Amino acid sequence: MPDPAFRPHNAPLADDALAQLFTEARSHNGWQDRPVSDEQLQALYDLWKLGPTSANCCPARVVFVRSAEAKQKLEPCMSEGNRLKTTSAPVTAIIGMDMTFYEQLPKLFLHADARSWFLGNQPMIDDAAFRNSSLQGAYFILAARALGIDTGPMSGMDKAKVDEAFFAGTAVRTNFICNLGYGDPAHVFPRSPRLSFDEACRVE
Repeated sequence: MPDPAFRPHNAPLADDALAQLFTEARSHNGWQDRPVSDEQLQALYDLWKLGPTSANCCPARVVFVRSAEAKQKLEPCMSEGNRLKTTSAPVTAIIGMDMTFYEQLPKLFLHADARSWFLGNQPMIDDAAFRNSSLQGAYFILAARALGIDTGPMSGMDKAKVDEAFFAGTAVRTNFICNLGYGDPAHVFPRSPRLSFDEACRVE
């Protein structure tokens, strides 16, 4: 049944909004001494959770690392080049993936028995968990930027150590890490080149 509350939004965003999300946005390596509040983290979740995933499976799980104790647990898990930028960030989000996400499908996907699609099919579970939690991680970055919060995503870490430190005894596994806060312009690198349309795309 169509959703009677749905209202299409097909107008392009203003240039200022596109700049905040894409054209002027950067990954940050240094941080101002400005906190990110619980209310901001809640608003961030309420926005990025709405991004689409296959069968609405929503496998991403997040630990927001903010306390000194949690930072001390995370620091030795990071590669040497990522330790300072992580410990100095107001918040570090560990983007994990619940490898038993399909148990939530009776709640999340009401159109069919989607849970049965995954039971006993580990390759399908692994593929869906990684692909969709990665998608959700991208939504996470854009939602943070939309709310005026800078990000610094990274993958340089010992995932097994992160899992042991933060997800022990659960079915959640680490995908990647994203620092959150207000970036210090002094630590922003020049933007790296991107491929042209013709190098990256084909229209058939």
